[in-house]
Amino acid sequence: MALLGQLLPLALALALGPAATPASPAKSPYQLVLQHSRLRGRQHGPNVCAVQKVIGTNKKYFTNCKQWYQRKICGKSTVISYECCPGYEKVPGEKGCPAALPLSNLYETLGVVGATTSQLYTDRTEKLRPEMEGPGSFTIFAPSNEAWASLPAEVLDSLVSNVNIELLNALRYHMVDRRVLTDELKHGMALTSMYQNSNIQIHHYPNGIVTVNCARLLKADHHATNGVVHLIDKVISTISNNIQQIIEIEDTFETLRAAVAASGLNTLLEGDGQYTLLAPTNEAFEKIPAETLNRILGDPEALRDLLNNHILKSAMCAEAIVAGLSLETLGGTTLEVGCSGDMLTIDGKPIISNKDVVATNGVIHFIDELLIPDSAKTLFELAAESDVSTAVDLFRQAGLGTHLSGTERLTLLAPMNSVFKDGTPPIDARLKNLLLNHMIKDQLASKYLYHGQILETLGGKKLRVFVYRNSLCIENSCIAAHDKRGRYGTLFTMDRVLTPPVGTVMDVLKGDSRFSMLVAAIQSAGLTETLNREGAYTVFAPTNEAFRALPPGELNKLLGNAKELANILKYHVGDEILVSGGIGALVRLKSLQGDKLEVSSKNNVVNVNKEPVTEVDIMATNGVVHAISSVLQPPANRPQERGDELADSALEIFRQASAFSRATQSSVKLAPVYQRLLERMKH
Repeated sequence: MALLGQLLPLALALALGPAATPASPAKSPYQLVLQHSRLRGRQHGPNVCAVQKVIGTNKKYFTNCKQWYQRKICGKSTVISYECCPGYEKVPGEKGCPAALPLSNLYETLGVVGATTSQLYTDRTEKLRPEMEGPGSFTIFAPSNEAWASLPAEVLDSLVSNVNIELLNALRYHMVDRRVLTDELKHGMALTSMYQNSNIQIHHYPNGIVTVNCARLLKADHHATNGVVHLIDKVISTISNNIQQIIEIEDTFETLRAAVAASGLNTLLEGDGQYTLLAPTNEAFEKIPAETLNRILGDPEALRDLLNNHILKSAMCAEAIVAGLSLETLGGTTLEVGCSGDMLTIDGKPIISNKDVVATNGVIHFIDELLIPDSAKTLFELAAESDVSTAVDLFRQAGLGTHLSGTERLTLLAPMNSVFKDGTPPIDARLKNLLLNHMIKDQLASKYLYHGQILETLGGKKLRVFVYRNSLCIENSCIAAHDKRGRYGTLFTMDRVLTPPVGTVMDVLKGDSRFSMLVAAIQSAGLTETLNREGAYTVFAPTNEAFRALPPGELNKLLGNAKELANILKYHVGDEILVSGGIGALVRLKSLQGDKLEVSSKNNVVNVNKEPVTEVDIMATNGVVHAISSVLQPPANRPQERGDELADSALEIFRQASAFSRATQSSVKLAPVYQRLLERMKH
């Protein structure tokens, strides 16, 4: 019966298959990093872990894959050392760390992990050592010797001068009355300490770093007979205030305090959750021009956007940042949070003056520069940080600045600075009217624009949107950078000065003396009405010089045959609008004649059928005109292409003859010469 009792569970497991076997729990980020360090150290023997040490410091980290190859922590170079993994020790004469550390009580384990100062201070209290040596189950987050040494002298003096109250309470705050291993330390959880049941904040980050009140675990999961010891890099202190309460008691947050109260965010900052507040000091607010600051403080929506841009959606301790991270704010924007040595950076700037002030609902970092999001800025302020300063100066000089700083909903189409590398146009009525047509009467987002959409400008013009595979264009000008969406206006950075359409294609051609011979040819071929009516055409317009360059007599012959002339002219007209910014490497554009034009762009030079375009993007209400210096010939008119067509016809005849021979089971065979010709033509 005993044997049956042992075999029955095994038989049941086999019958039910793998699905019935309990899955092993997923490893925590810390365990995964430790596993990687063990993998990198295995060539040095069993239970050896690779550790990265920051050069010039005592900071050590178990290494993940990315850090292993980069060999950097916070931008500082590291060296690799090989140490015994937690829980193991060396044996003289043997490779690696083959022996497990002997289990002892918590007090003795403090000495094993190198926390001798914590062990010494435990000795000084009357009650704690017997507790650590006795029965029970405890967790100790033990500060390293360096952590105790880094305490301010006055703090350390107050602890050691009253060992049975202050020091005892401080040590008890580092203890939990049950065994807690790293796989139980979940991100955002709170553990109840043995000092007045005060909470300890735990954060377990994806990069494998675990923090306790923002102190980093250095050596974790050292088992003892009556618990576990985790070595940490700071002496932690009790936390009793939430983020809002800290704002209220800090003198340096006077302006921030008023802003939070005006925005109504105080409810969020005193509630449950785990946030990071990048808290601007009074000095940070003072750096902002008074006009800008007063505008934002007086605008509830802009103010809320401003403050939301300083609140990260999760608690981020400084010790968890070993490389650049993109972190999302409450406002939906992302900030690049990184580090350079011991300094934290925001968007690459070292503006954090005080870090890791821990609250019951998150962590606060003091910053001395305001992080104003685009959504709280005017168009002028957006442009100041973009590559469009020359264009914005033109708007200001033309007397249009009020449009860029007011509350009018609009979209500014601002050419980038390189457009004006040869100088800026004179300020006159014509330029002012052109600039008015660079302002759209609505606040747009480029991702919602669609092909054929009509946009109305402040100058009264209607502009068309063209969506191409790799470009988004408004008339002849294409968007060159991501939108910047401000409080009332959106900034589109454009790759050239926009030209609003004036008249139909025929109007454009008639108004330019370079195309007088083309206009006469169009009229002779009866295509005037086509190019005057509504539509979407791309016209590759041969100049007068192009017609004069035709062989002698061919021009007169062409003009004398209306049908042939119409055929050639239709080959110069594409059946959709293709501006130069939408061309890319190669576009095959169907012509009104039926054949396709091959349009390409390389090094800012546009070619059609390998012929250069001398001027691009002359915009018309029903299309676009590109000037060319040659007359294009349709494929049927090219001798080589005629030969290809004859060859295709001959090949088809031979194929049909061969099929007929097989179908009739005739003994007639294709002549060998025909067969050889057929094979050659196939290849």
